[in-house]
Amino acid sequence: MKKAAYLLPKINYDKIYGEAERQDLARLVAVSPIHLTSELVSENPELLSDIQVIISGWGCVTFDERILSGAPDLEVVLYGAGSIRSAVTDTFWDRGIRITSGYGVNAIAVAEYTLSQILFCLKDGWRFAQAMKKQRTKPAVWEIPGAYGSTVGIVSLGMVGRRVAELLRHFDLNVLAYDPYASESVAAELGVRLVSLEEIFKTSDVVTLHTPNLPETQKMITGELIRSMKSGSVLINSSRGAVVDEPAMIEVLKHRCADLFAVLDVTHPEPPVPNSPLYTLDNVVLTPHIAGVMSGEIHRMGRCMVEELERFLGGEKMKFEITRVMADKLA
Repeated sequence: MKKAAYLLPKINYDKIYGEAERQDLARLVAVSPIHLTSELVSENPELLSDIQVIISGWGCVTFDERILSGAPDLEVVLYGAGSIRSAVTDTFWDRGIRITSGYGVNAIAVAEYTLSQILFCLKDGWRFAQAMKKQRTKPAVWEIPGAYGSTVGIVSLGMVGRRVAELLRHFDLNVLAYDPYASESVAAELGVRLVSLEEIFKTSDVVTLHTPNLPETQKMITGELIRSMKSGSVLINSSRGAVVDEPAMIEVLKHRCADLFAVLDVTHPEPPVPNSPLYTLDNVVLTPHIAGVMSGEIHRMGRCMVEELERFLGGEKMKFEITRVMADKLA
């Protein structure tokens, strides 16, 4: 039986790995009685000397050359969280160590949040809710896009964007997508039509962003694109705040407070600075980065790691394994 160790702060261990997940992991590998943390391993890399499987998540150590010098037998890291960027290094990849992440199951939660907002925004739900609070009575009902025949634009067809597209297939909507890496065959499978970024913004009733934060995607969503959105449309961002030119977006929202709306689960910086207009603009709804897994949902990531370990030990391909090439394109 392979030797394994938990390596993450106790608080995140409790969040990610419920009692059922811990029992199942202990059935599959010999888990070290020593609960490791980043601080402990940084001071004593030799604690990893006979460990083959690391079970981790948020707060994992960075696997640099010094840490890995103490882990000659390490084969796989089960990262029960989303982005692995803080954990991996060139040395990690050069050693051929494998890593899988809970990013795929986190995508389920983000897609569910996004779907809820798309449908609510097509009803102009936030505008009606704000009008009712201001007027203290039922507001006059105006024309809304609705969830029949309206157009939804998805920016980026990564794990989350694809899942959103799959969920939208259950509704009578016209779904567009922009992703320079997506093929026509993939688009056909998802039931979306690939178009330019400019067409997405000009023609959609709701635009939802699912772009990873990479050097080439920062400020990709310009003020000009947002300004081109049609009257009554909504921008949803549950990806990363840095992909939007935020100062330019704020200026557009200031000038179009009556006919353009934004639902922002992420900003840049996050949260917005105390004097940001995003707190006071009537046409902005802010949520505090809640789209991903929260509370009991986080155990889904732990369950995913159990399933990935079963695949690894059985010689099967891990469903959410991240390769060096993939890591460059993920958030």
